[in-house]
Amino acid sequence: MFSYTVKKLLTAIPLVWGVVTLIFVLVELSPGDATDKFFTPETPPEVREMIEAKWGLDRPAHERYVILLRNLTVPKVFCGDDPKKDDDGVAWNECPDDEEWGIGLDFGRSIFQERPVFDIIGEALPNTIQLSLMSLLIIQIFGVTIGSFQAIKQYGWADSGLSISSLFFYSMPGFWLALMLQLLFALKWPILPSSGMTDAVMYDYMSGTEQFWDRIRHLILPATALGIARAAGVARYMRSSMLEVIRQDYIRTARAKGISEFKVVVKHGMRNALLPIVTILGLQLPFLFSGSVLVEYIFAWPGMGRLIVSAIFSQDTPVIIACFFVFTLIVVAGNLIADLLYAVVDPRIRYS
Repeated sequence: MFSYTVKKLLTAIPLVWGVVTLIFVLVELSPGDATDKFFTPETPPEVREMIEAKWGLDRPAHERYVILLRNLTVPKVFCGDDPKKDDDGVAWNECPDDEEWGIGLDFGRSIFQERPVFDIIGEALPNTIQLSLMSLLIIQIFGVTIGSFQAIKQYGWADSGLSISSLFFYSMPGFWLALMLQLLFALKWPILPSSGMTDAVMYDYMSGTEQFWDRIRHLILPATALGIARAAGVARYMRSSMLEVIRQDYIRTARAKGISEFKVVVKHGMRNALLPIVTILGLQLPFLFSGSVLVEYIFAWPGMGRLIVSAIFSQDTPVIIACFFVFTLIVVAGNLIADLLYAVVDPRIRYS
């Protein structure tokens, strides 16, 4: 298992490098750059040159590309909160004795926000992880439960009704569903908050339990908008897989032994039917992160989706590359998790 994991991680290195290279080329080919916000038609040329030199944009593209790869791969020494660097943007190898140091990736500084990109990602990523995990919980609970119920009630009125409903939600655009949820449950029936992560006024005056439930209430609508369509897709997969499993001989044997139908379905049927769902589970992670872009924008959720949209509009190259770097790592992690979960769900599977 360990050697298989290491091999998968090593094969991910070319993928990460390719994504970073592609994003860098696309940003370079786009007109203008992030420093345009500093300029007006009356800006003197020497001021423009000074600002471009400050951000390293006066250098050729291939030099900036080499510096980018060096900053992402060569360990950097952080003295206190800020990395100590020389004129080329390379971290120094010495720290004063009175300051702590550590090693980490250096994404540079955001041109638009003029802050370390690492800090910006550190603020946005946990928020998106919260939203994605809540959506993943909705996907698995509703998808597996509804799909299993449909298989047990095959060709009944419940199966037909749930199939139509699943197809309806699966075909529904996520941004449209997000807007409808806002209209229904935040405006027409104001029972849930429509935007943000917490109550902007009362959150600081709440107790710990009240703050927890306030966050949950703010999570419900965006997580539902993000996860319900994929839950419908999982339900369809689970129904097909469950129908194939419950026709197997060992299921008939279990029923013949007098085992209760609940144990037959859950212990013997559902566990074996979950194998294809495990693959979908691993692949859901990157799709949740990419799909969260519009949902986060609609619900004003301060996560990676909003961050990458604002970075693209402002052509903030360091932030754009850092976001796609993180997304690529999530794709790799999702695929690896899916492969490893095979062995957990089915002990017969072994990786050498």
